[in-house]
Amino acid sequence: MAYPLSALISDLHGNVPALETALADAFERGVERVVCLGDMVGYGAQPRACLERVVELCSPRARERGLVEGLCLKGNHEHALLNSAEDFNPNARAAIEWTRDAFEGAWDLWDFLGSLEAWALEGRVLYAHGSPRDPVREYLLPRDARDAGKMAALFSAMDGLSGGAARVGFVGHSHVPAIYYEDGRFYRPKGTEGPYDLGDLERVRALVNIGSVGQPRDGDPRLSYVVFDGQNLTFVRLEYPVAVAQERIRAVPQLPDYLAERLAKGL
Repeated sequence: MAYPLSALISDLHGNVPALETALADAFERGVERVVCLGDMVGYGAQPRACLERVVELCSPRARERGLVEGLCLKGNHEHALLNSAEDFNPNARAAIEWTRDAFEGAWDLWDFLGSLEAWALEGRVLYAHGSPRDPVREYLLPRDARDAGKMAALFSAMDGLSGGAARVGFVGHSHVPAIYYEDGRFYRPKGTEGPYDLGDLERVRALVNIGSVGQPRDGDPRLSYVVFDGQNLTFVRLEYPVAVAQERIRAVPQLPDYLAERLAKGL
């Protein structure tokens, strides 16, 4: 089967206004399925609603909407929710502890979270939340493009996970969209750009960070996601009702105000 036109989303972080804005745009573009690279929960005020929406779109239930069944991975915030948030900063830890209480009794969602894998391979496409070397926790940031040793290790890890089959990898986690090529080329989009042909992936592989829907951190508060058809990708940046997401965070006493404030700054 040909690669279906896919919306690749990551790091939703309980931000329903951003998620619904991204999905509305994606469906207007004719996407046939949704792939989520993790971190549906954490930071934001509506983790349960975000996760329920992902279950609807990334499980076999997607077929009820006429979509191809999607894919969802485990991020570090799901890992912390299922295990421990001891190594998180105080703001992130507070959000996870509140989220755990918010999920009380939602056994179907706990079962879904427990079923998530850290990475997935579809033909020549590899997906992970963090990186090929550490699918849950490792960050891929723009400064890494200058670290030849780290980049070589990441592409080598692609071989380790895929047996050499993967020619392009998609990650999130750092919340900063960019393309990293195996030959050292590096590209950061400035807004909505594409479709962009990734080139001869059999000759030069690529790692793509798709950015964050729910909490961008590149100084641009607009949500970020990617549309991909198996060869060409479009980076999408969209404004969404940030003030609504902020109000919902501030309405939860257990969530630090900083988690609302940062949304307006893209930090």
